[in-house]
Parts: sequence; structure tokens; C-alpha cells
Amino acid sequence: MESTINTGDTAWVLVSAAFVLMMTVPGLALFYGGMTRVKAVLNMMMMSFSALAVVGVLWVLFGYSLTFGDSIGGRGLVGNPLEFAGLTGLMSESAVSGTIPTLAFVAFQSAFAIIAVALISGAVADRMKFSAWLVFAVIWAVVVYFPVAHWVFAFSSEDGSTVGGWIANRIEALDFAGGTAIHINAGAAALALVLVLGKRHGFGSEPLRPHNLPFVMMGAALLFVGWFGFNAGSALGANTLAAVAFVNTIAATAAAVIGWLVLERLRDGHATSLGAASGVVAGLVGITPAANSVSPLGALAIGLICGAASAWAVRLKHRLGYDDSLDVVGVHMVSGLIGTLLIGLLADPLSPAGVAGLVHGGGPDQLWRQAIGALAVMVFSFVVTLVIAKILDVTMGLRIPTEAEAMGIDTHVHAESGYDFNPFGGRVGKPVQAGVPTPTATPAASPRTETPLTRTSPPETATLKPEGSVQ
Repeated sequence: MESTINTGDTAWVLVSAAFVLMMTVPGLALFYGGMTRVKAVLNMMMMSFSALAVVGVLWVLFGYSLTFGDSIGGRGLVGNPLEFAGLTGLMSESAVSGTIPTLAFVAFQSAFAIIAVALISGAVADRMKFSAWLVFAVIWAVVVYFPVAHWVFAFSSEDGSTVGGWIANRIEALDFAGGTAIHINAGAAALALVLVLGKRHGFGSEPLRPHNLPFVMMGAALLFVGWFGFNAGSALGANTLAAVAFVNTIAATAAAVIGWLVLERLRDGHATSLGAASGVVAGLVGITPAANSVSPLGALAIGLICGAASAWAVRLKHRLGYDDSLDVVGVHMVSGLIGTLLIGLLADPLSPAGVAGLVHGGGPDQLWRQAIGALAVMVFSFVVTLVIAKILDVTMGLRIPTEAEAMGIDTHVHAESGYDFNPFGGRVGKPVQAGVPTPTATPAASPRTETPLTRTSPPETATLKPEGSVQ
């Protein structure tokens, strides 16, 4: 049956694609960059920019085809890499997906692939070689993300001759916008990678606080706005489904901020800006798989649970001894798991998905489907990432030298520093006025006190001197 392009749907999907791209650059770059120490901010932001560059190229060459091409052998494991290689043939006006041009869908899904890779970078802040990160990003996207996205997002062809993703079609687990394919996937990969990479020097013995909390909050705000493209855009049209996903995204995120801050206040005596920003992300992650299958009240419940659970989970790295620098595991994997599993409990038969969870009289049927889908992605991603990391560690090494980590990865890898100021308060190279005495550097006392939930490093007072500079 011939499809007709709807200009309103097309406009919404293209705008949503831009929103999702904004989530990585600048949203995630600012969010992660502000949470690192001052001597690692540029490297952290470069990881997001490089994920966009690397995955964007792979997506055009064969990534889209691996993800959304007809399933090889009809088993729902991976798409045909040659079917849409180079996006050949998709510029025709006859290349239509539903009510939008296929290339609009290609653009939209490219942003999903980019942010899935970029999310992992938060776990390895301060200490991973940039060259190793680039190689890892290429291999992980090809070997892990593209196949997993095929499992979760791909569907049978219209004539029923080809089976798409096995999780979507055979298990019939629900994942509206990427709770399993992106967040559980990236969280499990982050855990495997940091186990091979090892801990930052000073982890557990030195305060490792954020260097720029306004960056963190601005990044979280950009992620929040961009996430409407992520969730509501997954409706692939300007329709009721998009509106339901939009409202559920607001509800879950608001409730998650409350859940995080309340737990933080009861436990630590403070409701922090870092906690608010982290609560935003936890709520967004939790509602992503469920945005089309729960009511707004269900979304409030998911957000509240995810906010409190992730606020508790970020402490586990200290108890269990793994150094997930910016809490990719505690936020993305934990909230992704919760949101995915809660579909089995809270799915509303009156929602666009039309599935009833346990609470609405649907029995445990959808719950076990959600559990199998989530567990399969988590185990696959963890095991394969562990193998990739081990191989890279043996062949090219994953970690920068100890002295380079102490000096700062920005200076060592990029020959730059995020804040190029001298010890006396002026910019490097600023002319000194005649007759004006040079002030003595007196570090200002920080008004912040270390609390258990400030998870990264304090502002640095030492000058970072890029290689080759003159001071």
C-alpha cells in the first residue's frame, strides 16, 4: 500500500532529531564536563564531540543498515549491512516510512546511536586514552549498539517475510524510545569498561567534586528539553501518541527530582543542585521505555521511584569498589532497568500501547517479557564490552600514564586547558601595567563542604600549563 508523506509529521520528526542531537552536543558535553575536575573538562567534552563524529560516519556507511535492514536469516539478530549501505536509494521520493521520508527516520535514529555511545564516556572520566576511546567507540557501536538496537527497534516487514528484532517481535517486550537499547546497554557497557580500566588515583581517599555546577545544571536543562524529541519524537508523527509521551516525560522528570532531593535531604541533610540535575536525568531515563504505555499517574510513580533509587545507587560504587566516575551505572542502568520492568506492573490498557500491566489486571505476562528483554541486553552488553576492553587494553592500552593523570588529561592529551588563567588572577599573556604591584595569589575559601553525594572533584587551584606555552 502506497504511503503519503505528511508534512506535519515530517517537520516534527526532523525537529525531534535536532533536539536529540542537542542532547549530546551541547547537553551531555556540558553535563559531564561540569562534573569532572577542572583538568579534565575539555577531554570529557571531546568524548561527546568525537562520539558524534565517529558514529555519524558509521551510521551513513552501514550502521543504519545493520540496525534497520532486513534481518539476516530471519532470526532477528542483526540487519543486512549491505541493504542500505551508504544510504543508497533512500533519496527517492518513493522512500517513505509510514508518513515521513525514510531519510527523516534515518536522521532521527542517528541521534540515538550517537548519544548511546557518548553516555559511556562519563564512566571513564580523567583517565582513558583519547585514542583508545575512539577505537572503542567504533567497535562498540558496530558490535554492540547496532545489533541491540535491531533487537529492540526493528519490526517485521510489511509482507511478513522478514522477522526484525527478536526482543520486539518474539519476546514482545516494550521499549518505546530506548530504555534497553540505549540506557541499560550503555550502563552495562560502562560497568564492564571501568572494571578493566581501573580506578582514578585518589578514588575513595580524596574529594573528587564537580568543578562547575552551573555547567552541570545547564547540561541537565538541555537534556530535559532535548528529551522531548527523544520520547515524543519516537511517535514519528505529530499525533496523540506524541502528546502522551510528552506529558509522561514531564511528569516522570518532575517526580524524579523530588524523589532524589527528598532522599538526599533525609540522608545527608542537604538538597543539592547536583542532586536536582541528576534527578532530572534519572526521571528521563526511567520514563523513556514506558512513555507510550503508562498513564500520567504511572509516569509520576516511575519518576519518583527512579529518582530515589538512583540517588541510593550512586553510593554503591564506593561499597563495591568500582570507579564509575560520573555514575553512568547508578543513573542510566539502574533507572533504565526500573523503567523497563515497571512497564510490566504499571502499563495501562487505555494507553496507546494498549497493554495491561499487573496493577491493571494484566497478570505477570508483560512483566516476564520486560525482564527477559532487559536481562538479555544487560548481559550481552556487559560481556561483549568486557571482551572489547580486555583486547584494547592488551593491544594499545586503555589508560594514560600516572603522571599524566596527575598533571591533567587535558594538558597531556590535547595540549590545552579549560581555564587558561595564571596564579595571580589574570589571563596568561595579559600585559602588566607599569607601577601597579603584582597581587599575591590567595586562594579563596570554598563555601562548599564535601558531602557524600558530591561525586566528583573540587575546583583546582593549581595552574595548568599547556605544553609549549610560556608563562
